Amino acid sequence: MKISLLPLAALALPATALAIPLTALAQASSGSEQTSSADRARSNSLSVTLPDGITASMLGKRDAQMIAVQTMLDRSRHSPGVVDGYGGGNTRRAIDAYRRANGLGSGGNVDGDLLRSLLDTQGGDVFQTYTISSEDVNRSWTDVPADFEAKAELDSLGYESAQEMLAERFHMDADFLAALNPGVDFSRAGQTINVIAKGDETLNADVARIEIRKGQNSVVAMDASGKIVASYPATIGSGEFPSPSGSMTVVAVAPAPKYYFSPEGREWGPDRNLTIAAGPNNPVGGTWIDLSKEGYGIHGSPDPKMVGKRNSHGCVRLTNWDAEELSKAVSQGVTVVFT
Repeated sequence: MKISLLPLAALALPATALAIPLTALAQASSGSEQTSSADRARSNSLSVTLPDGITASMLGKRDAQMIAVQTMLDRSRHSPGVVDGYGGGNTRRAIDAYRRANGLGSGGNVDGDLLRSLLDTQGGDVFQTYTISSEDVNRSWTDVPADFEAKAELDSLGYESAQEMLAERFHMDADFLAALNPGVDFSRAGQTINVIAKGDETLNADVARIEIRKGQNSVVAMDASGKIVASYPATIGSGEFPSPSGSMTVVAVAPAPKYYFSPEGREWGPDRNLTIAAGPNNPVGGTWIDLSKEGYGIHGSPDPKMVGKRNSHGCVRLTNWDAEELSKAVSQGVTVVFT
């Protein structure tokens, strides 16, 4: 399988020119002493064929190179949010964060320096296969209502479908998962499906400081030395319900939070107290990181593709998998600063 970086003139790639696997490309792009820095700078694209079982028609208008970039960013701990192959603001934010953390300057553009760095550190297959198990599908699905009072009548705010569950497990947009698996019934065990080779939810660092960067719609985690170890796209309040300012601390972590609604001081929602059961489709998603200012936290989301794009009611909303990853690396007393 031919794997190479393409020159700048070849940026317009067909959908079949996706770098999979990427490990050999990382070695080839950094191992030749005869390749000048100017030549390397002109290499701005990835080129290889799609793996068996995935065709260009499955990708549709999704950009093949972008799928690879988003997947590697996901593995790097600089999350693009949902992997969808389209890019956008969350992906540009992740690229900028990755660049800054790895000495590549700033900016959200894809160029040869970014690609070589990602390949050197995160290279490997972009896609993998997964066989749906009986454990995956032998569960109840939840028809989640929009109304808070109706939500409060449910015993659990679980996934609405196997497709939603699997898309979230593999950090993918649900429509992208369906496109890679035409005709598949995701609720039937034994089927082998195409998914991305995502990162896991283990951040191997001790987070000492979290910065909530309102102007960037991002959450940045740092270790005790001030090194950035992870970054995530975030929804941070709104004009009507702004997030707080200043510094606070992590008080506790709830891995399966209930949502407690009180109408006191609010101009939205029901006019009575409600308790909404835990689950990934709970209003605060599957994880809650409680902060020292009462009522505020960093939490997951029932609609991951809207993170960074839809307002919140003052708290900090991440995808469920990003919130889970961050929660496992923090402890009581970690500093959280809103900037």
